Amino acid sequence: MKNKSLSFWLFLTPTLVALALVVFIPVIEGLFYSFTNWDGLTFTKVVGFQNYITLFQDKAFLNAFWFTVGFVIVTVIMLNVIGLGLALLVTQKFKGNNFLRTIFFMPNMIGGLILGFIWQFIFTQGFQALGNALHMNWLQNWLTNETTGFWGLVIVTVWQMSGYIMIIYIAYLQNIPNEIIEAAKIDGASAWQRFTKITFPMIAPAFTVCMFLTLSNGFKIYDQNLSLTNGGPYNSTQMLAMDIVNTAYNSGNFALSEAKAIIFFIIVAAISLLQVAYNRKREEDL
Repeated sequence: MKNKSLSFWLFLTPTLVALALVVFIPVIEGLFYSFTNWDGLTFTKVVGFQNYITLFQDKAFLNAFWFTVGFVIVTVIMLNVIGLGLALLVTQKFKGNNFLRTIFFMPNMIGGLILGFIWQFIFTQGFQALGNALHMNWLQNWLTNETTGFWGLVIVTVWQMSGYIMIIYIAYLQNIPNEIIEAAKIDGASAWQRFTKITFPMIAPAFTVCMFLTLSNGFKIYDQNLSLTNGGPYNSTQMLAMDIVNTAYNSGNFALSEAKAIIFFIIVAAISLLQVAYNRKREEDL
């Protein structure tokens, strides 16, 4: 037992050291700097909670927060609905289902920055040309206002991540015993009844995992925001991650940026943990 314990810690130590260097120590340093007038290199005094008071008076931060919240709500719903729908489709027995899995997953292989620039061309050039040809005004002038910028970000994120969420749901769907489904069919259960009474309760853990991933990813998104809209026009589509980066590198206020990052971390951690705890309880009820 002692040898097993020693080998366990020997293998675990490099991971713990890396985690401490990359996560724990930077978070502690950032928390300290958020109470100072740090300029990115040095600080001259401790200012207490002044940075936190300032950030809650910062209209740009508050606008970015509510824009991000709306984005997260929409993308979480759409990603889970579309991801589960794709998983149900490709787990059916028909020729080409494996090919479809590959096609649906491929967008996830494209980097966020490249993806943003590709879709920026589609929205500004492709949609514009299509709108002119079909005389549809709603297809024109995309990314030039907050509404089209918002839905542009939603479309890009859902298009990129749906295949990834699909893979998680597939893994759980394939673990459902066929005998249970066949027995339900013999008993006369409809497709909807089989889904709501058998399939969905048995893939509830997948729903918890996907909710966590889509929630955390939605709050942390930066590269698509940068390449697709760059926060414009007039910072109306600027999300939390971009606001934090701009506060540090454009405004030079690193201490305020650290305070925003700490609040950002608390919000994402709290929402994610509450969601996981709630869904775990729901799994037991199901």
